[in-house]
Amino acid sequence: MTYKAHPTAIVDDGAQIGADTRIWHWVHISGNAKIGARCSFGQNVYVGNKVIIGDNVKVQNNVSVYDNVTIEDDVFCGPSMVFTNVYNPRSAVSRKDEYRDTLIKKGATLGANCTIVCGNTVGQYAFIGAGSVVNRDVPDYALIVGVPGKQIGWMSQYGERLELPLHGKGESVVCPHTGMKYTVVGNECRVD
Repeated sequence: MTYKAHPTAIVDDGAQIGADTRIWHWVHISGNAKIGARCSFGQNVYVGNKVIIGDNVKVQNNVSVYDNVTIEDDVFCGPSMVFTNVYNPRSAVSRKDEYRDTLIKKGATLGANCTIVCGNTVGQYAFIGAGSVVNRDVPDYALIVGVPGKQIGWMSQYGERLELPLHGKGESVVCPHTGMKYTVVGNECRVD
């Protein structure tokens, strides 16, 4: 075993877990989950069978990563944030064949208590504010807040707000921490 799991954790047979991943108290990893290296799973996390998680992903306390969720490398899932996989659940109606795929792209941050409605994609290095509800696709580098989530700006890979307009014709700014140049063209933010 190249990962570390607390004695209270349950890791079902068959789970694929990368080197140097840490699994804390009362975590349950299902048997068909695929998890990369150097991840961290906080207390009381659940990971379903049809879940793929990349490298260096931080899943904080009380997060359930349900079937049909894919999380790319370097994603931060804040405490008690929520994934869903059924769009219109009813207790009396089985909809396991209607799960919708959710994709969280590289470097995204999902703030504490936010909700990601199934069937949506959160772009690279996007930043979802605490308590926000994402009910549509989120562009790369977008800063989203509120219920429902609304874009109010752009975020750098370093995790700081960029002084750029939401829509642009080539306006640029350089991150003082990394020297990376960000440019807004139309509704997109690009790294040059």
